[in-house]
Amino acid sequence: MPEMLARILLVDSCPRDILSRRDPSGADCGISECRGKEKLMNENFSIRSGSDADVPLILRLIRELADYERAPRDAVATEDQLREVLYGANPAAEVLLAFANEEPIGFAVYFFNFSTWLGRPGLYLEDLFVRPQVRGHGYGRALLQRLAQLAQDRGCGRMEWAVLNWNEPAIQFYNKLGAKPMDDWTVYRLTSEGIANLAGPNSCS
Repeated sequence: MPEMLARILLVDSCPRDILSRRDPSGADCGISECRGKEKLMNENFSIRSGSDADVPLILRLIRELADYERAPRDAVATEDQLREVLYGANPAAEVLLAFANEEPIGFAVYFFNFSTWLGRPGLYLEDLFVRPQVRGHGYGRALLQRLAQLAQDRGCGRMEWAVLNWNEPAIQFYNKLGAKPMDDWTVYRLTSEGIANLAGPNSCS
């Protein structure tokens, strides 16, 4: 995943019109502000939650996203890992799958965090991907609309996601939505090696 990211925040209410968070090409990830809306409404389009049986499909979409972001070697997850972390005893995230004419065309991966200041949960969007060949029909917008509805239903005080700093079309669209860049914040990350070093030799792992 590219290192240059900006943090985006939606507070209180979640808008009904939202665009994709990722686009290494600098385009709009295939979900235009208005284009193709009528076409989407006329197609056999559906969104549903993923399940254990969908793990092979979810992994394919993750790898397609990694290819699209020019980082295929970074997608090292396996079916067994995803099955455990998504549908095991303690799920770490949730998945929405999008279908057009019964064919899978995209997905969203998200989880809930918490704001101590708001005293409310938040929804963090980890991945949003629409297959390139079916972009321009509003599918990504529809996925994000569903996420906004979930956030409202679960009492979230905000939604957050990351966007590449040079992705101006997406940034401009987010601004129109009322989303605010968190310019005062810098995202820090420890990889598994960094976690192990910080945990030290007395770690339980």
